Amino acid sequence: MNSVLTALRVFEEVARTREAGLSELSKRLDVPKSTVQRCLKTLAEAGWLRPAVNDSGKWVITGRAFSLGSMLAAGDDLRDVALPVLSTLQAETGETVHLTVPDGDELVLIERLDSAHQLRAFLPLGTRLPLHAASNGKAYLASLPDAEVERVLAADLVPATGRTVTDPHALREEIAEIRRRGYAVTDQELHDGIAAVAVALRGRNGLVRGCFSVSGPASRLTPDLYGAYGEKALAARTEIERLLS
Repeated sequence: MNSVLTALRVFEEVARTREAGLSELSKRLDVPKSTVQRCLKTLAEAGWLRPAVNDSGKWVITGRAFSLGSMLAAGDDLRDVALPVLSTLQAETGETVHLTVPDGDELVLIERLDSAHQLRAFLPLGTRLPLHAASNGKAYLASLPDAEVERVLAADLVPATGRTVTDPHALREEIAEIRRRGYAVTDQELHDGIAAVAVALRGRNGLVRGCFSVSGPASRLTPDLYGAYGEKALAARTEIERLLS
């Protein structure tokens, strides 16, 4: 039991300081270096910690830890609070609205408000969305710390369609643009013929609780609508975050 408690203390200290090395953890926690080293190794094997990307000898928490925090923060109340606002957004745009929550290096679809159009975007509840190809995923990716972004971009990014962006440099530029304007846009990157605009939702603690998108046929959701739908999505986000606070 003592070893479990020590490992939890190590994890909490790394999370609190954003990154920490062996010596400083040993000193702060008053635990022998050999014990801290074992804890770091165990936490890394379990997927909660990893070495910092700059090879500084320090450790940081992983995307799994970030996403678990987001999922726990989201809870059932996210859907309940968001639905009335998202219903208004769906009515204003006439397109399908998807609500997702983070789970590891993916997002999971937990709610869908369907468009009345016969030709519309459709994803089954429970669908898992990649961060680099889905509009919700890109909105989430842009909300992560740079170190987490780099870890995701260093992975093997599989194209979902012929339009999926997989070049890390191009994705970095896109993430910078998403951060600047506040919303993500995809044009047939996840599914052929479907375009989408998405934003991330933060709770009062600053963690991303979920992401939502307005999705529709690319023939109808055309580039001249991205800005207007992006602004509507941002307004909806502001209202949902107000209700969640």
